[in-house]
Amino acid sequence: LVQSKREVPHYYLSLTVSVDELVKTRADLNKRLEKEGIKLSVNDFIIKASALAMAKVPEVNSAWMDSFIRSYDYVDVCVAVATPGGLVTPIVPDADRLGLTAISQKVKELAVKAKENKLQPHEFQGGTFTVSNLGMFGITNFSAIINPPQAAILAVGGSETKIVQSGTDEDGKPTYTTSKVMTVSLSCDHRVVDGAVGAQWLQAFKGYIEDPMSMLL
Repeated sequence: LVQSKREVPHYYLSLTVSVDELVKTRADLNKRLEKEGIKLSVNDFIIKASALAMAKVPEVNSAWMDSFIRSYDYVDVCVAVATPGGLVTPIVPDADRLGLTAISQKVKELAVKAKENKLQPHEFQGGTFTVSNLGMFGITNFSAIINPPQAAILAVGGSETKIVQSGTDEDGKPTYTTSKVMTVSLSCDHRVVDGAVGAQWLQAFKGYIEDPMSMLL
């Protein structure tokens, strides 16, 4: 990662997204899955939304290979996991094609293996994109270092309740309500992903997070 920070031309794009609908959808799905002993996490939705955004904006699903740019026709999402031996990034293969339940089960399985130092090389070497979520540690905003040769990494902060404008009253004055929001930051390799493409990716990601039912279609 030291080499990545030194040699890869990083730039950063940040966006605030509402998670009100995601929280409701997650609660509803977890209630339905309770008898099966499955509990979806917010991160499962983030992984799925990231994978779908990669499929929607395929320029981000690429890698810098020194003399050329490699474009992938599959989406393998790496998930940053803290272990006693340091940070590892096990891979959820074909994440855009997996349902939320399958992603949840895969992430739990990989996390256990990672913490027990039992990951096989194919389970952590490679990947086309990485998600790093520090929200569970109370972090609200940060920028992550790209995992070469990948072209981008998403840094996810925890959700906060904020006052937001909800519209206007009959006199045209603004009205306000509370909303749960989270800040995400996309670190990009400028050799592969320019600012406009990175922004398109974030807008696609935001669309899936703010309308989580669209991930299930």
